Amino acid sequence: MTNTTSALVIDDHPLSASGIADFLLSHCGFGVALPVSDVGEFWAALDPVNPPSLAVVDFWLPDGASLGLLELMKQRCPATRLLAISADDNAAVLDKVRMAGVDGFLHKQETPDIFGRAVAALLQGDNWFHGGTQSAGREFANKELPVTAAELGLTARQGQVLAMMLKGLPNKRIALNLSLSEQTVKEHVSGILERLGARNRIEVITKLRGRRLE
Repeated sequence: MTNTTSALVIDDHPLSASGIADFLLSHCGFGVALPVSDVGEFWAALDPVNPPSLAVVDFWLPDGASLGLLELMKQRCPATRLLAISADDNAAVLDKVRMAGVDGFLHKQETPDIFGRAVAALLQGDNWFHGGTQSAGREFANKELPVTAAELGLTARQGQVLAMMLKGLPNKRIALNLSLSEQTVKEHVSGILERLGARNRIEVITKLRGRRLE
């Protein structure tokens, strides 16, 4: 990268990545805007000596959520402004990218004008998490947000029990798999239900729909 205002755009749809890069060049005053379609290309294109002014990162990439990339980018290039984008309407996406330390988030349904305003705000040192056109009712059942036991307020052991509950295993099988007594498993299950505000296993599964326990 050069010292001019520059950007890296990663989207696994090459046409989308190129379109965003072209918009940054033609409407946002960028001197360099490089589109890439996978994580390998992204890191290969990154110059840590002259990092980009902006990185536009699609939340969902072929290998899953781009949270690891965002967190690592924040560590390696703290001066680079990070804008996450997604077509996913799951409200938890916004929470996840905030925790990853991004500077802004934009839904892909937004207009080019809103995108330009968001980019300008980020370059001025501001954040952009407001506004947004949400396409109601859209489903992304094949994409699950990663969540840890700690994020759910559970202990590591409760997380193990929960993972098996989500697979439909009964208490006896869970006890056998974890080398626990069935009574201990029952106590863990009760704690999990209480912590998640659920009355039974079905409600737990419903509450965690769209999330993948790590």
